[in-house]
Amino acid sequence: MQNLKISLIQTPLDWQQPESNRIRLAGLMAPLAGQTDLVVLPEMFTTGFTMAPDEVAEPMSGPTLAWLKEQAATLGAAVCGSVVIEDQGYRNRFLFVTPDGTVEHYDKRHLFRMANEHQYYRAGDVRTVIEYKGWRILPQVCYDLRFPVWCRNRDDYDLMLCVANWPSPRRHAWRTLLLARAIENQCYVAGVNRVGEDGKGLEYSGDSLLVDFKGQALLDAPGGEAFVKTGTLNAEDLQQFRHNFPAWQDADAFGIFSDTEDDFA
Repeated sequence: MQNLKISLIQTPLDWQQPESNRIRLAGLMAPLAGQTDLVVLPEMFTTGFTMAPDEVAEPMSGPTLAWLKEQAATLGAAVCGSVVIEDQGYRNRFLFVTPDGTVEHYDKRHLFRMANEHQYYRAGDVRTVIEYKGWRILPQVCYDLRFPVWCRNRDDYDLMLCVANWPSPRRHAWRTLLLARAIENQCYVAGVNRVGEDGKGLEYSGDSLLVDFKGQALLDAPGGEAFVKTGTLNAEDLQQFRHNFPAWQDADAFGIFSDTEDDFA
């Protein structure tokens, strides 16, 4: 397990315009070639947070996954973010693509009912941990951040990635929860949100953060500004802190069950 360079891309998104967003993001990522290990894009980075999946959804064989593979190979880095995917219904799917073309995915578990997301998308039921460059990575999507049991570190991950379209009126909750998840799980947390206004008139302040295992911000920026920032995750510091302050050993045991009582976690 070596140090990991991670780049956060906080940007406006063109409403339901996949090709336009892919072009913008490719331009923002281009200077990162050979300079980073992992690039994190926002939730629904090709469309914004839309409840019109019938208009914008792609199959897994669609253009955005092909684009992600191309970008990862060009950059020499993994690229990730969530996309509207059609797969036995519509999914808000987190895609993680490595330079060699390997694809991992996670379907958002907690659908944001205040925007009726649960009426348009199918919830995932698999808690995914991705291994990359010796790091164990837990992907999460936006509203998942509010559910600490689902996010609980069972000594099975080192870095949590949370991609989001989290509106400005709730920015305090976003920032606070990112710090809380890092502290309680003794892990690094990267939260990547968008900026600008979406097609429904909602404003987004961004507030993307890279936080260490003590809840200290490693990357931050004034609200509302687009940026591309890269930080380094120190593997030795993480391991040493967990050794010196082993709170994880006193965590309560529990299971997570579906509505039918089938244990899926």
